[in-house]
Amino acid sequence: MPKNKGKGGKNRKRGKNEADDEKRELIFKEDGQEYAQVLRMLGNGRCECMCIDGTKRLCHIRGKMHKKVWIAAGDIILVGLRDYQDDKADVILKYMSDEARLLKAYGELPENTRLNEGIVGDLEEDDDNDAEEFVHFEDEDIDRI
Repeated sequence: MPKNKGKGGKNRKRGKNEADDEKRELIFKEDGQEYAQVLRMLGNGRCECMCIDGTKRLCHIRGKMHKKVWIAAGDIILVGLRDYQDDKADVILKYMSDEARLLKAYGELPENTRLNEGIVGDLEEDDDNDAEEFVHFEDEDIDRI
């Protein structure tokens, strides 16, 4: 039988997220980089993002982040732009929710950016039409059903 030379199996590797608790330094964009918000996940390490400059790009999640940093729709990320492809970019960093709020407070993100929401897009909430969306039954109607 082979001799076990490692430090443990996959259960040991699962408990490697101790770094999430500590505060990290806020990283701002540089030239060749842009802030973006994830519109939807496409699978195979790719996602569709709306960049702050107004361009929708197909983003590739780099191998260092793949299966270690989980990205969902609505997250704020930092992408590296490609010189040779304007419609594609590479995900460099995912901002946590408190970091995204700080970016918005510093004026790096526009005011109309929605944070902490899973569904992103042009969804307008109309509070005036709430009564029209539901059918109200009286007690006699429920007894007949």
